[in-house]
Amino acid sequence: MAERSFKAEVAHLRKGEGDTFTGEGILAITKALLENGVGYVGGYQGAPISHLMDVLADAEELLAELGIRFEANANEAAAAAMLAASVHYPIRGAVTFKGSVGVNVASDALANLASSGVNGGALIIVGEDYGEGSSIMQERSHAFAMKSQFWLLDPRPNLPSITKAVRDGFELSEASNTPVMLMVRIRSCHVTGSFATRDNQRPKLTVRDALSNPQSDFARVVLPPMSYAHEQDKIRNRWPNAEKFIRERGLNEVFGPRAAPVGLVLQGGMYNGVIRALQRLGLADIWGNTQVPLYVLNVTYPLLASEFLEFCDGKDQVLVIEEGQPEFIEQQLTTFLYRAGSTVKLRGKGILPMAGEYTGQVMLDGITAFLKEAAPQMLPALVRAPNEDKPQIPDLSKTVPIRPPGFCTGCPERPIFAAMKLVQKETGKLQISADIGCHLFAALPPFEIGGATMGYGLGPAANAAFDGGGERRPVSIIGDGGFWHNGLSSSFTNMAFNKSDGVAVIVDNYYSAATGGQDIMSSRADNPTKATKHPISKALKGIGIDWVREVDRTYDVGRMRDVLREALTTDAPGPKVIVASSECMLNKQRREKPLTQKAIKEGRRVEAPRFGVDEDICTGDHACIRLSGCPSLSLKKLDDPLRDDPVASIDQSCVGCGNCGEVADAAVLCPSFYRADVVHNPTGWEARMAAFRARVISWLQSRRAGRRLTFGGAP
Repeated sequence: MAERSFKAEVAHLRKGEGDTFTGEGILAITKALLENGVGYVGGYQGAPISHLMDVLADAEELLAELGIRFEANANEAAAAAMLAASVHYPIRGAVTFKGSVGVNVASDALANLASSGVNGGALIIVGEDYGEGSSIMQERSHAFAMKSQFWLLDPRPNLPSITKAVRDGFELSEASNTPVMLMVRIRSCHVTGSFATRDNQRPKLTVRDALSNPQSDFARVVLPPMSYAHEQDKIRNRWPNAEKFIRERGLNEVFGPRAAPVGLVLQGGMYNGVIRALQRLGLADIWGNTQVPLYVLNVTYPLLASEFLEFCDGKDQVLVIEEGQPEFIEQQLTTFLYRAGSTVKLRGKGILPMAGEYTGQVMLDGITAFLKEAAPQMLPALVRAPNEDKPQIPDLSKTVPIRPPGFCTGCPERPIFAAMKLVQKETGKLQISADIGCHLFAALPPFEIGGATMGYGLGPAANAAFDGGGERRPVSIIGDGGFWHNGLSSSFTNMAFNKSDGVAVIVDNYYSAATGGQDIMSSRADNPTKATKHPISKALKGIGIDWVREVDRTYDVGRMRDVLREALTTDAPGPKVIVASSECMLNKQRREKPLTQKAIKEGRRVEAPRFGVDEDICTGDHACIRLSGCPSLSLKKLDDPLRDDPVASIDQSCVGCGNCGEVADAAVLCPSFYRADVVHNPTGWEARMAAFRARVISWLQSRRAGRRLTFGGAP
């Protein structure tokens, strides 16, 4: 069950010649793949590209009609390996995943693919996750393209440019026998717009057809001496063919006047920000007509020396706008100028920051600073003159607290870490490694559990150095998504083979939840196109791990605590693994809320649990908040003048998971939590009993109020 369904939008993928497509960049990419005769598609979900996998999954019927093979791969390496079909066969293939972590996982397959070269067009669609919306370490995919000599496209962020880049990518790949990486940034993935559609194309050669006439060529195998020939082929043939194609097809674009003292060179993905900055300076209009020449690199690797030098001709200074570091493009362009003996001054990092996202303000400040120095006559007088009265923007990072990610309301992973904190109270602080996924939020307050993660599926492997014995066993945490992605082979077989004595907790929330709620092998839902309901415990026992405990309801904090304690103290040899299972609350709500609302609307009786805090009993020490951290659990100031401290309070976002009460009970905090079931469409008997109870309570309240008046306010 993915984060959202694209069934309605998929209907637009059937549009043909003469129609107009309107929607998100993700859907536009899917449509472009269909229009350009793709033969097979694969990938692995991850922001900002997750929705592309979800769209493809929802469009499987359409893909089947066109003879296109689609596979939701186990990980990015498996996805990249799919492109082997384009090595020997003239079949266009595309895979997609998150960059740069996805590129890292897929690097072995991609490096081999780049060495052997391809006959069919091979396209790797990378969701470049860099900047303020990123969820990973700040790196760029550019370095990998340079290392293995992939061609890298970075189109302008509008739907016509993005869809054209898909077509250009396939054709460039075929013209140069080289895989092509299409980089779509966060904003490109979610930009909305429209473009003129073409008819969907059935692949000229389907994978089914290829199986009827198998092909092979040992010259494509990456082994000596063929691998040496591959390197020479890259330099002598593939690279020149790519440069010729890029230049003749005009993949890079030039905007603005030909003659000017300055110019801007920019990655295609930076175009919108640059134009907006020029508009604010009065140097471009709302249609994008610019007074400053722009050389837009829709292909950021390879760079074309001849094309760049032509742009620089007659200019005094050029500013390179390259987001991220190191400054690969700036260094290469500097080399072009040096070798050509040019006197053009190249500017870039220094005027613009070396690291960090180039937001609108960063772009405006950088371009303004460049023009003030290089061509002040181009700027309006108001911008040229220093404004001494300009207000200084305070550094809000010193006063506004950070807002790191956290567990959702009702998340079944929260009680696991509450239980772990209770165990650490007994044992002392434990060595804990984490993995990629929602459970990584436990590293943050209030839990502060786990301080390192080495990659998706590598949580237990990250503790390998501590598995040699010690006063306390090391503990590692991994999600079910990470387990199936890479963890079973890289972490748990490693533990089993090396006879680890460590403890591993597998957080099983039934989905690849952090990437959007996609089904995985152990998902418990019926999936008509994928195999689900394969227990994690069965896979563990299959590789020789015997000590496996299953907790089927993580909200039972007491049981979680006891099982963790057992794992840390048992004399049993070998790895100790706990599979802690409860359904992701977001997915559960997505599934159950519509059914509940429908039942209420139809007049059927529905019970909805709600939790609350008895203000008269709550002591106000807030230990429940420190141990739970639920967003729906907050503070409430009482009107009672004798009670200064605020009490705990549960707000309307509560989903009724019961974790707060479970934590309070397991930690022996206080009995102030209560559960109340809200009944929709009650029976006649329930309605009469509710009315009777209300009358009794009203009478008791009136009686109490009367006594207070009689005895001078005493209860």
